[in-house]
Amino acid sequence: MKQSTHNNPKQAAGEQAAQLVKNNMIVGLGTGSTAAYAIKELGRRVASGMDILGVPTSYQSAFLAAECGIPLTTLDEHPAIDIDIDGADQIAGFTAIKGGGAAHTREKIVALSSKKFALVVDESKCTDVLAHPVPLEVLPFARKLVLKQVERLGGKAELRMGVSKDGPVITDNGNFIMDADFGKISDPASLGEQLSQCTGIVEHGIFTGVDTVYIGKKDGSVEITSL
Repeated sequence: MKQSTHNNPKQAAGEQAAQLVKNNMIVGLGTGSTAAYAIKELGRRVASGMDILGVPTSYQSAFLAAECGIPLTTLDEHPAIDIDIDGADQIAGFTAIKGGGAAHTREKIVALSSKKFALVVDESKCTDVLAHPVPLEVLPFARKLVLKQVERLGGKAELRMGVSKDGPVITDNGNFIMDADFGKISDPASLGEQLSQCTGIVEHGIFTGVDTVYIGKKDGSVEITSL
């Protein structure tokens, strides 16, 4: 358990995880409010002389990294990433559900391209059994088919609609997002494999390859657990 000077648990977790990054590393830059604190901290360290390159997982993280002065690169230029720091919608142990920001496809690609995958969350995201709806990136042409396939797996999927626009949420890849509710997920790895076999689903939001978790607490402390 490490103590932070911040009472904001998201900020405490994000800033602590940013300390994993060392000079000359290639860093995956996650998407979401908690990952944003890690990006901002990395920006401060770059301004102080640290030399890194960032691989953003979304337009959102790319814009924020640019604002913070973090030089960016691509997986084409650097296919092997040293560390990826990202957030999660819910986590149980070292398995998480991600995709609240509609970026889980790119997030998973970056995570699987990384030597170390660290998640940053506040304690409200932690649970014993995953039960959060699973985000699915779906080809628009396959929307109805995906609904049927998810139903066969025991879930109920809904198209995610935009908040500040009419119509559905569109991902950075030009696809739809569906949220599939399966209730309590007793075997997330198995469900993930089944979803991967569904025609029309580009990627699902179940992440099983987490190495380290930074959990920000209300008192400003950060609980760190690693495999």
